[in-house]
Amino acid sequence: MIQVRGVRPELHAELVRRAKRRGMTLTDYVEEILEREIAKPSIAEWLEQVAKDEPVELDRPSWEIIREMREAGG
Repeated sequence: MIQVRGVRPELHAELVRRAKRRGMTLTDYVEEILEREIAKPSIAEWLEQVAKDEPVELDRPSWEIIREMREAGG
């Protein structure tokens, strides 16, 4: 159980409005926001994972590959 006190009225009203627009209760909407947030790794966790990854060797500069992909529409 979580209870949040001191939420600005404008923020509360916006949360209620968004929940209603999605056909949800405020509780369900806030729970969805929290679940979505914790599903993402924190910056520290992400950096730790990236540090473990093997370096990638490219046969040409990355900017060339990016430009080519953009020009190809992908």
